[in-house]
Amino acid sequence: MRTYDDTFSGAKIYPGKGKIFVRADSKIFRFQNGKSESLFLQRKNPRRIAWTVLCRRQRRKGISEEQAKTRRRRQVKSQRAVVGASLDVIKERRSMRPEARAAQRSQATKEGKEKRAAQQSIKKAEKAKTAASAAKGQTTGRVVGKQAAKGAKSKPMPTSR
Repeated sequence: MRTYDDTFSGAKIYPGKGKIFVRADSKIFRFQNGKSESLFLQRKNPRRIAWTVLCRRQRRKGISEEQAKTRRRRQVKSQRAVVGASLDVIKERRSMRPEARAAQRSQATKEGKEKRAAQQSIKKAEKAKTAASAAKGQTTGRVVGKQAAKGAKSKPMPTSR
């Protein structure tokens, strides 16, 4: 027994039932009843009409329990090393006691502060040196700008016009 599917609703059409609609471009549409034919001719979207197969499929209605549940593989958790720290170092730090970790952190911050202070003192010394040289340049009679006195590079002197 040959059955067809309704073009609009997706329901089965059994022999001796339904209507066939042939469009001007000779495309064939089969309808189960006048209701689905009428809705098709009104250009209704079957996905928005609740009783059609397309709408039910879109909203996952009437699917048996076995098909609805998709089996998923369980995630296997693994730890990877981060750039700059190997896996052994990461595990060691995780197992470290909180007091030891706090002490290590305070030691690292102290070292960082000392390093920054050393860099700033070097910078200050350089500034003082450039300021002294700029002050020495003032005594020779050359006019020095405010930025040059602070240590900025001077503009090149024009050689020709």
